[in-house]
Amino acid sequence: MPVKVKASIGTEKYYTEVVAGENTLITDEPKNFGGKNKGFNPYEILATSIASCTAATLRMYIDKKGWDIPKVEVSVTLDNFPITKNAIFTREINFECLSLDAEARDKLFEIAEACPVHKLLTNNIEINTKILE
Repeated sequence: MPVKVKASIGTEKYYTEVVAGENTLITDEPKNFGGKNKGFNPYEILATSIASCTAATLRMYIDKKGWDIPKVEVSVTLDNFPITKNAIFTREINFECLSLDAEARDKLFEIAEACPVHKLLTNNIEINTKILE
């Protein structure tokens, strides 16, 4: 099923409302880029996608296994290098529990790598654009 979002921007630099189904979020640019920092910037939204998907995917697996892991924290840093056309996502995962054995850690690493957004971002991506009249 395709995902559809709609972004609308008026005359207030660079305040944008993004709607997906019944949900709305605000994006903006930092003050040093002319925005008012009222919401996430587009790069933060991209990093948020992999962080939240990873956390939810891990939670589903942990719950399925019945493991006592009360909290999963996923931090993502996105470094963008436009000149070389490279981007690097660094993902750090912290489990709030006393300890994990090596087998559990390895399996959770494997599950994190299987997060749907991770898979999407590591596949070929095509962007088709058309201007409506």
